[in-house]
Amino acid sequence: MRIGELAARTGSTVRALRHYEQAGLIESGRAPNGYREYGGSAVVRVRNIRALVAAGLTLEDLRPLLGCLDGDVLAGRPSARVLGIARERLAVLERRIAAQTEARDRLVAALTAAGEADPVPTSTGPVPADTGPPPTGG
Repeated sequence: MRIGELAARTGSTVRALRHYEQAGLIESGRAPNGYREYGGSAVVRVRNIRALVAAGLTLEDLRPLLGCLDGDVLAGRPSARVLGIARERLAVLERRIAAQTEARDRLVAALTAAGEADPVPTSTGPVPADTGPPPTGG
């Protein structure tokens, strides 16, 4: 199957599939016209990659699991290897959360010191994109 069909069957994007291929997680052959061609097993592999990434693993985390990605990796008890990688990723996420919480607390303290009565936003809407450094001056 060609890359567009694989994307449609897996809920992925063509760009993501190219990224997975560049990362060495999926392989394709080439048709005489140069188009990428994937075997039927690529559907299961891509779905597993997407599920594991959605669970918090990175593409680099998945490299040691290449032999497992063609089966139902989410069914049953995960292997010791999968559990170890998941524990390592969880530790990384916990450290990032702690660092972000510290940064938030410093920002709240600075806003409070500047006289903000309620420095914590109450909106649960989307966070605006960072548009660069704040204006200088006062």
